[in-house]
Amino acid sequence: MKTLVKWTISDYHKMIESDILTGRNCELIDGEIVEMSPELPQHYNTSKRSVNYLGNLLQGKADVRFNGPITLSNSEPEPDIAIVKLPEHRYNEHHPYPDDIFWLIEVANTSLSKDLSIKRKIYAQAQIAEYWIINLTSQELIVFRNPDNGDYLMEVKWQEPIIKSLAFPDIEIIVSQMLN
Repeated sequence: MKTLVKWTISDYHKMIESDILTGRNCELIDGEIVEMSPELPQHYNTSKRSVNYLGNLLQGKADVRFNGPITLSNSEPEPDIAIVKLPEHRYNEHHPYPDDIFWLIEVANTSLSKDLSIKRKIYAQAQIAEYWIINLTSQELIVFRNPDNGDYLMEVKWQEPIIKSLAFPDIEIIVSQMLN
């Protein structure tokens, strides 16, 4: 039987500061250092386009972060998109914490299974109110809401052309602007 060492956020930061993880594309998930999937061009372009679109819609209301870490209790994942509270300079000394996060978005092709299971659970455990997955394979938006007891109570494959986030119900987000 293998016994794995679980790393803390502090351990992980010390490894980063001492260059142990330099050149490694990884993130801390539930105390384990996990290699991230490489990005295909469609993944990168969808993420970038979505960040630009949401950034314009939410200008002055939220900071839309691109491929940046967030700090949870025993994880430091790097979601493709994080919509977080302003002002941006509040993150000069630390990455956004759960209380700073309005919602998260993962763009998935090869990472779909991980995003639907592992990331879904850690985001729900952290009480992130809303989590979206842009599924590149099926060209659909999967929406998770209402975290409770380590999972989301609501999961919807979004069929409508417009979605409104829980944090900004007055702003209409055109789903096709993120999918196409």
